[in-house]
Amino acid sequence: MSDDESYELLGFDNVLLPVGDLGEAVGFYERAGFAVGFRFDEAGIALLKVGAETPGILLRREDGLGHRPPPWPSPRLWIEVPDARTAAGALAAAGIVPLDEPSSVATGWTVEIADPWGNVLGFTDYTKRPELGRRP
Repeated sequence: MSDDESYELLGFDNVLLPVGDLGEAVGFYERAGFAVGFRFDEAGIALLKVGAETPGILLRREDGLGHRPPPWPSPRLWIEVPDARTAAGALAAAGIVPLDEPSSVATGWTVEIADPWGNVLGFTDYTKRPELGRRP
């Protein structure tokens, strides 16, 4: 790419996740602690808020997409939380079984969940490296 054709990456807009049923997906993600920014059933979309940031997770209904059990190779979206082990307990209490026990990573702890359509989300903290997190 030549200099006159370059472009600048400014940041994330939204992350799109395909789901088979918008109402079921919104219910699942609300149980997981997400707030709904907006929901537009006629278009088959709902935006989930992630903290105070403008970008969010956009759920998009895809016709014919059925439930599928994890695990399988897929992209993963990780979201920073103050304490991933606490998040794992809250998720389990809400009826969302984590894919595995919280595991130690270089920066802290992480735990992953999968929605009924196979989208995998991780909740990770920076308890080992707080200077790298949003709340040092």
